[in-house]
Amino acid sequence: MKRLFKSLLVAAAVSVLALGVVGCGEKKEEAKPEAANATAAAPAPKTIVFASDAAYPPMQYMSEQKEIVGFEVDVIKAAAEKAGFVAEFKNVAWDGIFAGLASKKYDAISSSVSITDERKASMDFSDPIMSIEQMLVVAKDSTVASLADLKGKSIGAQIGTTSYLVIKDEKGFKAIKTYDEVGLAMEDLVKGSIQAVVADSPVAVDYTSKKHADKIKIATTLKSDKVENIGIAVVKGNQEVLDLVNKGLAAIKADGTFDKIKAQHQMQ
Repeated sequence: MKRLFKSLLVAAAVSVLALGVVGCGEKKEEAKPEAANATAAAPAPKTIVFASDAAYPPMQYMSEQKEIVGFEVDVIKAAAEKAGFVAEFKNVAWDGIFAGLASKKYDAISSSVSITDERKASMDFSDPIMSIEQMLVVAKDSTVASLADLKGKSIGAQIGTTSYLVIKDEKGFKAIKTYDEVGLAMEDLVKGSIQAVVADSPVAVDYTSKKHADKIKIATTLKSDKVENIGIAVVKGNQEVLDLVNKGLAAIKADGTFDKIKAQHQMQ
């Protein structure tokens, strides 16, 4: 009996020891921390709001669908795609467009803005988009070939533009008429209310080759000793917007996109 009891005790001890060994051999699976947001969500691209006076074909104008379109609009959209920002356009009348920028109603102006020293004092500018010239537009049957031929006659230009600056100090005109929109000046020229209009070269070419091709023509290009460039005007000191715009412009000029847009809009 004692021997049986002793055998049972030994068997029990061995069983307990075996269970202990098995227990020690098991590895507990450690809970792996979830890779919360392992790939952080990419930040939303910056939205840049551009003011445009959409009455300046072919640079920017309203389509039949009431959307702002044009050469410069397409340039900025392409630049936005390359530089990773979202471009929004807001139609703003020219006579208040610079005041709106100063009060930060929008981030930038994309409206065929000529880069001048006077303007650079109150706003920053992107790298030039392109250079332009000033052209003299007259009636189709006019013999006018220069500003000198307009002595005693009336001439017009859009107010607050470099086109107006070309003629504002000239003497001998019967009148210098200013207009809120260049299209209104062209309409007066067609009607005979004025005898000439000074306008940026892309605009002069557009009006004389499309809408009023049978009524008006380019008399001459008004030569200047200074190159006139247009660019994007930006709120003074807004380096982030300036850098993004310049990055996009550089990219589309480097890869040929800019030239393709020019060709699409039949720009010279």
